[in-house]
Amino acid sequence: MIKEHRLRKREDFNRVYRRGKSTANLQFVLYFLPQREPGPFRLGVSVSKKLGNAVVRNSIRRRMKEIVRLNADKIQPGLDVVIIARKPVASMDYAEMERSLLHVIRRSGISGKQK
Repeated sequence: MIKEHRLRKREDFNRVYRRGKSTANLQFVLYFLPQREPGPFRLGVSVSKKLGNAVVRNSIRRRMKEIVRLNADKIQPGLDVVIIARKPVASMDYAEMERSLLHVIRRSGISGKQK
């Protein structure tokens, strides 16, 4: 992810959790909120310790970010997005994770252009 597409500060995450809208499927929860000053969308990823040790969590986080990076053109600009991984993600391969993550993005209504 390029620098301007990252959501990093705790207060930004909390603002999206409190004021944003959410949607979910069995594997992911997605929160989104329009930005105060519209720009490119910003992404935050959360993976709980319940999913495994640091190696497993970082692997899940890297795969999620790569899926979003490759499909960034499908997400509307001007949004802050937080994606939370649920327990079933730990046993998924990349293709299953990609299908599920794109499903929750489409379901939330934040997808802009479709390929």
